[in-house]
Amino acid sequence: MMKTRVVLCLLWLAGSLAEAQNPVASAHGNESLLIALENGWNQAQLHHDAKALDGLVADTFISTDNDGTFMTKTQFLADNKDLSYAPSLMTNSDERIFLYGNAAVVAGIYHAKGLNKGKPFDHYGRFTDTWVYLNGKWVCVCQSYKRAQEKALRITAYRASITANVLRSRSNGTD
Repeated sequence: MMKTRVVLCLLWLAGSLAEAQNPVASAHGNESLLIALENGWNQAQLHHDAKALDGLVADTFISTDNDGTFMTKTQFLADNKDLSYAPSLMTNSDERIFLYGNAAVVAGIYHAKGLNKGKPFDHYGRFTDTWVYLNGKWVCVCQSYKRAQEKALRITAYRASITANVLRSRSNGTD
């Protein structure tokens, strides 16, 4: 009986250790981490922080922007250094995360506001970022975004914020 317990404990311990080593099941798969990375991305773009962006994107990163322009990592980082683009606000909302083992897709609504070549802008759009867990960290390998009709997205973003507030109040017991 004692030997059985010891064997079961050792098997349980071995299984726990093996599970802890499984990157798919461990902390890197945490959806809140991907949201934090997306928010860090926004902050890096706000402050033209190429070093921070460099750490967030893979060497093979590709970006397709609003008008269909295709950029490599080098081009994307150079574009971010352009100080004639001066955002004062960059936020995401209605984010959805789809996990696929060592890959994840984050889709949502972005809102960017500021000055571009001295002219004010206030854009809403949809984005899709593809992240891969490589060498112990999440990196973005592909980004695509498209401006959309601002009125429709403002309504969607507003509804998403109301839904989030209702869910938060329900979880806090203040419903």
